[in-house]
Amino acid sequence: MDAGLPNGRLAQRLGMCAIAATCVGLSGAAHAATVSAASPYSGQMHVPVAQIFTFMFLTLGPFKIIGPFAEVTRGADARLARRIALMATLYASLALLFAAVVGGRMLDSFGISVPLLALSGGLILFLVALINILKQFEPPATRHAGPTEMPPPPPMSVAMTPLAFPTIVTPYGIAALVVFLALGAETGARVTVAIVVAVIMLLNLAVMLFSRRFMSILGVILPILGAVLGVVQVALGLKIMNNALIALGVL
Repeated sequence: MDAGLPNGRLAQRLGMCAIAATCVGLSGAAHAATVSAASPYSGQMHVPVAQIFTFMFLTLGPFKIIGPFAEVTRGADARLARRIALMATLYASLALLFAAVVGGRMLDSFGISVPLLALSGGLILFLVALINILKQFEPPATRHAGPTEMPPPPPMSVAMTPLAFPTIVTPYGIAALVVFLALGAETGARVTVAIVVAVIMLLNLAVMLFSRRFMSILGVILPILGAVLGVVQVALGLKIMNNALIALGVL
């Protein structure tokens, strides 16, 4: 069962791929905020459903889950892995529901504009991307030769941390959710965002349930993508901040 599972370095690169894709989504959201920056918190802009799905899929979707899920469930049997996947999805969904309810109110209460929120998300993305690039230059951990032993079964607490937090629900994922809710003032628009997020959570669950079957293929493809996108994600993080600064009138 271990042969197709990624090691820690591959899991890290999986996260890098996801962060780079996330930058693309939040960059578009920041640009949308630039267009509607006249008021600090107003939903006067219609965002197509296809764009909402694409951005939220890149931000909260399964790309960044595959590696960490495989790592934390290495010692789990199929039944335990399914339980962990179900609980992680439940915890993440509840957290996003809480963020959706509280996020908009906090923007109003503290006078935080949508561009400023996008700037914060871009800064977090930039720092995370930079840390991941610097980690590639660290010397690999020394491994002692010996028989490979199966790790013990993981506790159910891994469904909360690190799977639900911060793998599925990340600060930049919450930022993207709040930005889209802020840009869509009508009830119908917000219901659309909720449906999109629910569909993505179901996709995350499906990927976790079936990830072990195609991990050997991803183990070849994703390290290459991680290396290529390592620098691009830093540049895209800077782009988000640039768009937000333009919306704020700084540039």
